[in-house]
Amino acid sequence: MSEFDPTRVQEDAVAHFDDTVKTLSDYLTYPAISCDPDHFGDVRKLAERIQKDLADLGFDNSRVLDIDGALPSVAAEWMNAGDSAPTVVIYGHLDLQPVKGEPWDTPPHEAVTKGERLYARGSADDMGGWVSHLAAMQSYFRVHGKLPCNVKLFIEGEEEIGSPNLEKFMDAYPEAFDADVMVLTDCENPALDIPGLTVSLRGLMEVEVEVEALKSDVHSGLWGNLAPDANTSMILLLARIMDEHGRLNIAPVDVDPQWRENSRDVPLNADVVKVGAGLIDGVDMLPLNERSPAEWLWRQPAVTILSTTFPTENMEKNALRTKAKVTLSVRIAPGQTADELFARFEEVLLPNPPGGVKVSVSRRDNGASSWLYEPKGEAFTAADRAYEKSWGRPLLQVGIGGSIPFVALFGRRFGNLPLILNGVMDPETGAHGPNESMHLGVFQKAISANVHLYHELGTEPALQKS
Repeated sequence: MSEFDPTRVQEDAVAHFDDTVKTLSDYLTYPAISCDPDHFGDVRKLAERIQKDLADLGFDNSRVLDIDGALPSVAAEWMNAGDSAPTVVIYGHLDLQPVKGEPWDTPPHEAVTKGERLYARGSADDMGGWVSHLAAMQSYFRVHGKLPCNVKLFIEGEEEIGSPNLEKFMDAYPEAFDADVMVLTDCENPALDIPGLTVSLRGLMEVEVEVEALKSDVHSGLWGNLAPDANTSMILLLARIMDEHGRLNIAPVDVDPQWRENSRDVPLNADVVKVGAGLIDGVDMLPLNERSPAEWLWRQPAVTILSTTFPTENMEKNALRTKAKVTLSVRIAPGQTADELFARFEEVLLPNPPGGVKVSVSRRDNGASSWLYEPKGEAFTAADRAYEKSWGRPLLQVGIGGSIPFVALFGRRFGNLPLILNGVMDPETGAHGPNESMHLGVFQKAISANVHLYHELGTEPALQKS
């Protein structure tokens, strides 16, 4: 019989929910924008505030971590559950995306409640994610004075710029990541009433395509139809890699048929896409062509155009242009590698160029690996039990169409451990855009899920150490 009563702890969390929202709202007033040097001081101020709050809560060794050339992170631990209890690392991030120039309806760094949603930059990505854990732990301390398992917190200050120094933190402070289970809090739920367990991410690659045709621009009336134009040749090249809907068509991935059928249960219908993607009236979701929406979004590669040198309105002239350049952002499907996908671009774009132009294809050094994970073991059955008690159903395995470098890094460094990826985002969150928000009902259920998760992990026999 467990000495902990998670039902009482959950009731305490509900009773103190308004206090939790206030704490979250206080954190959201810090413009901790990690891509802007003008706000580096705000990142540090928030890190110092969080460090103090964790120390006041009862965490041992609460500290701001620094390494050369990096923004600060925060680490803390509570290791008093005993040597036999499992240790759980909880990862979150405190830094924010920029807001400058975005059409916010509310002040971006002031939490505003409208209906059932809390609006502010970082409300769901990712302040709400890790604060949901903080709230659960506060309730355990109030009710029982302790936690059912050992817990370590690591709150990063550079996630929104791609976690460029996270691995250096892992190398410099290995004790902060020494654990039996890891919970990564920066992910999405597919619906307000369906909790998500993220098991795949698409990777990211940037490809530059350049066309050269002439020594200099020449009069289109004098030489059109005889000499090639770099811009029109580039358009014909891009058409080689896209289908009639603008989807990448050169490297489709074979998906397990049973996974495809199961993925049709994910509520990514036309209405969700219309709201979440902000489709204007008269524009519909792209045709599915026998694939599920989830497969298109999570398991197939995709391409968008980052930039071009095509003439703009202020550059108009009747001329054939000497050269053209396009930079493509390519999402790499889980299971694909950047090397094999880039090879397909070369195979398709380089032979027989339209108009006989000179074509070059190159790959930028930046990017992120894709990630595909199979959740197995008692930690995940424990997580399902926790979510059944808080959400009324187990976690639904989902993917993310975007690229999150820290997830791929955790997968590479700690793939032998159970990695539970959850969070408080939903399809209407609008992360990285104006009017980012978090649904307060999801936030409350996430707190309750964490209450039960600690108990289920702490009492799972298979996770006990001798």
